[in-house]
Amino acid sequence: MQWLDERSLLAVPTVTGSENQGNVAELVIFLIVLLLVATGVALLSRRFRIPYITGLVLAGLAITELLPGRIRLDSSLIFNLFLPILLFESAINTDISRLRSTFKPIALLAGVGFPLCAGITSVLLKLELGLDWVPALLVGVILSITDTALVIAVFKEVSVPHRLVTLVEGESLVNDDVALVLFSLILTANSTGSLTPLDVVQAFLFVIVGGILVGLALGYLSIGLFSQADDPLSVILLTVAVALGAFQVGEFFHVSGVVAVVVAGLIVGNLGVSRSTSASTQVTLFSFWEFAGFGVNTFIFLLIGLEINLVTLWQTLPAVLLALIAYQVGRALTVYPLLDLVRFFDKPIPVKWRHVLFLGNIKGSLSTALALSLPTNLPGRDTLVVIVLGIVLLSLVGQGVSLPGFVRRLKLDRHSDSRQQIEQLQAQLMTSKAAQDELESLLKSGVLPKSIYEEMRAAYQVRVAASERTLREIYNQRPEDAADESSDRLKLDPIRRQLLLAEKQVLNDALRRRILSEEVVQERIKTINEQLLSLEDD
Repeated sequence: MQWLDERSLLAVPTVTGSENQGNVAELVIFLIVLLLVATGVALLSRRFRIPYITGLVLAGLAITELLPGRIRLDSSLIFNLFLPILLFESAINTDISRLRSTFKPIALLAGVGFPLCAGITSVLLKLELGLDWVPALLVGVILSITDTALVIAVFKEVSVPHRLVTLVEGESLVNDDVALVLFSLILTANSTGSLTPLDVVQAFLFVIVGGILVGLALGYLSIGLFSQADDPLSVILLTVAVALGAFQVGEFFHVSGVVAVVVAGLIVGNLGVSRSTSASTQVTLFSFWEFAGFGVNTFIFLLIGLEINLVTLWQTLPAVLLALIAYQVGRALTVYPLLDLVRFFDKPIPVKWRHVLFLGNIKGSLSTALALSLPTNLPGRDTLVVIVLGIVLLSLVGQGVSLPGFVRRLKLDRHSDSRQQIEQLQAQLMTSKAAQDELESLLKSGVLPKSIYEEMRAAYQVRVAASERTLREIYNQRPEDAADESSDRLKLDPIRRQLLLAEKQVLNDALRRRILSEEVVQERIKTINEQLLSLEDD
């Protein structure tokens, strides 16, 4: 995929001396302004209850003319830096056992659904806008990509089943891979003038399989290094090197760097970190990657807002709306029929979930990057870029603003009220016991006299007793029918899952310290993973 390297990272001229220092200072000021704007957006988005990412794009539009200079968003910046960070952050937080439970619908959506959606969208674009086949196919692929950053942010606010979250994340991870390969193949066919179906299949398999092999090699290579560097800062540096390096190695061998990053991230998150690092190191590592993903999303969506020219967008608005209809029709004709077939070979996908997958068809960073990377000699390239950016804006604002309320109205989590009550009681129990432990420490250190200690501890004990009593009553409720039995089981599922994860942690620690053999540990962990899989939400 040579086209990934056609552009420089930022449109900053190469100069020396004082002029170069001035450009660096201007860039630093620009970054400071973006950070301040992002902070303001975070505060305002909470107050006005709009998605943070939507607010970033709108803020980028608002401040475009206020900035002293203009730094354009470039496709290489996204491909070589932003995209590997986002993919790796998502991959290390993905539980393979949970991903396995939704593998069939994910494979159906990505392997069959994505090419089908891209094909339908391309045909409609050709009919509606009169595009030639190559531009129509390229834009069809671009508009079939889904960006889950905003959807996952909504899921953090609105309680939804874990299986739906995994389905959304998994589809996005695989779709990105398929999209980049199809995009590259279309460009190759356009440049060479011919590409047989056999060539397409061979190239597709070579790129995907090659990316998997690169990811496996770097992922397993890093596992051995984790055990030698159980230091939070060293582990963080190593994971950053793996994330960025996997993409570059993949591109060097002309295979999918995106696939390499995803596979390496899955191995690091599920095998490397959990087995070879301490709990404190894991907390630090995952916190860093959460911040990295948040920071990258912040900059990229602000820059998307800066990239959009409202005057040009207004002039091409009819074409943007027609393209919007085209990709929505393609998505609808893909999601609903295909996911209806899942019931024949896997757990059925509820209709409400399909609604979320349809409305959550939001465009973002990868669609923008591919649009900016369109060849300069492509007929009507500038108009196509404006159309894609316009759809990204309408998608992030229109669907982004409506999605939280839509998900709430669907009431996807039928047991949310019961779970919320349990979590509130658990929070009260945990905080009260933590306060009692701190009082004990203060008493032993001589800070508190015993009389005050006993008085304050008694007050907390009342809260502890009340929480324990109510929780015991909830857990001891006898189901009167099958539905209640399912509800009663779900109340304890989060606790069972936490206990099983604690068992895995102990086994991994014992293996790392060579207390238990790897054969015994792997056998027991396999059993635990099966039990975890059985706890997945329907």
